[in-house]
Amino acid sequence: MVVSKKKRMRETALAYLFLLPSLIVLGIFVFWPVGFSFVLSFFKWDFRNMNTPYFHGLSNYLEIFRFDYPPKFSFITGFLFSLNYVAFSIIIILSIFAFVEFVKTKGKAFATYLAIILLSLLSYKALTVNTVWIASVLLWGFLAYELLKNKSAFRIRAFKSHIWISVAAIILLYVIFEMSVANEKSVFAFLIDAKDKNLFLKALVNTFYYVILTVPITLALALGLAVLLNSNVKFRIFFRTAYFIPFVTSVVAVSLVWKWIFNDEYGLLNYFLSWFNVDPIRWLKDEKWTIPTIAIVSIWKQLGYNSIIFLAGLQNIDQFYYEAAEVDGANVWQKFTKITWPLLSPTTFFLLIVSMIGAFKVFAQVYVLYEGLPGPYNNSGITMVYYVFDLFYRQQRMGLASAAAYLLFAVILVFTIIQYRVGNKVVEYVS
Repeated sequence: MVVSKKKRMRETALAYLFLLPSLIVLGIFVFWPVGFSFVLSFFKWDFRNMNTPYFHGLSNYLEIFRFDYPPKFSFITGFLFSLNYVAFSIIIILSIFAFVEFVKTKGKAFATYLAIILLSLLSYKALTVNTVWIASVLLWGFLAYELLKNKSAFRIRAFKSHIWISVAAIILLYVIFEMSVANEKSVFAFLIDAKDKNLFLKALVNTFYYVILTVPITLALALGLAVLLNSNVKFRIFFRTAYFIPFVTSVVAVSLVWKWIFNDEYGLLNYFLSWFNVDPIRWLKDEKWTIPTIAIVSIWKQLGYNSIIFLAGLQNIDQFYYEAAEVDGANVWQKFTKITWPLLSPTTFFLLIVSMIGAFKVFAQVYVLYEGLPGPYNNSGITMVYYVFDLFYRQQRMGLASAAAYLLFAVILVFTIIQYRVGNKVVEYVS
């Protein structure tokens, strides 16, 4: 026992000895800067205090969230209103399922279903007259009661069996309320109103907009491309190499080429659009096209890498599953949804995390496409990393830039934790 323990300790020490050079390099160039920047985020260190920085506490973090002039309403108000709109959306969906259950059970739970429908009408009436708070408490209380009690006649079986359809319907209804009834007070309305009064919030909104545009589209296109490259098509090796080349090409070179393609006067993209009688689009000069323009460049550059990773995942799937499915008479779509997609979930999970983190760190495309500016005007292309860069490099406010960097780190950390929690439940690993 003693000999085995000594041998294990000796092997462990030897392993750390081999790792020591890497740990030293990481410590100098990674761990030390990260720790120092965290300490720096609590100091007043800018151009005026370059030689004598002093402890500033949380003032840097508070300064980042300071508005140039107050928004129309507070974030808490918008959050509470948004909760009510979500509750209203849920109640409508549950009312539909309740009606289906009512028909199936032939009215055995009539009182429960009638109460849901009446509460839906009450909520809508409350929204129209701006007395949302009482309705919100009733709705959330009723939902909690029905969902938590064990012996309820209302089991929401249909809701549970169609959970993804239900979630999509709830999101759709919520968006409709945001665009109509709820557009005066909500989280989205607060962000729209506040982002022009606080540069950090604008950078945060633009970054989220960019992430939502790039990550799902890139993964969907990459999966489709990987399926094609995995089939028996001619020149497969050539196509795999061609699609991967943009990923290994310098982002500066890629952005410069796309800058010419996006030119509204002689650009190639507008030339192709003219074939379909589409008027020239001012890709690099119109504020509303700033984030989509950056997203197009990023999608094109990242597509090849994601496709190759998906392709590796596809080739690791045993053909036995497909042969068994063919024996059972499964068609192409059934094989994809029942075999390919579930067995690709670990690969999708990996790419989702990597793509999400990479999307939050977008900077070079903005800097090159707009020649060092955060968009054509009105900071329409400012992102979180560009915001940190501007504070540090141009304004020489190092303490404030460090605080902004750690806020970005916190945002990425939260989303990564959420993805890991969800991934542990939905990812299927096959040994």
